Amino acid sequence: MIWGIIFAVALVVFFNRYVFLEPNLPIKLSATIKKLLGFSIPAILTAICAPIILLNEHGGFRELPLNPYFIGAIISVLLALFIRNTLISVILSLAIFMVLKLVILVV
Repeated sequence: MIWGIIFAVALVVFFNRYVFLEPNLPIKLSATIKKLLGFSIPAILTAICAPIILLNEHGGFRELPLNPYFIGAIISVLLALFIRNTLISVILSLAIFMVLKLVILVV
């Protein structure tokens, strides 16, 4: 079910971006609309990631001071801002998240 939702959302985002941003199609949009369409990917990713970061498996909120998902998300945003290399940011973020998860589970 989750994978179906993820693929459906990806398909909707791809379709919207392709139809409205492909220069060979006869649809012409203003620069403002094109700029607004550029925010669709971060908005969808936020909608997918926010429940994972903030909610536990029972539907309640995770404890923020000891939440490796929240700490990992903050660190990954900071890494992306400072490093500006997507691959390195993702690899470092995943490694830091795994270390946080192991350390917090041990404590």
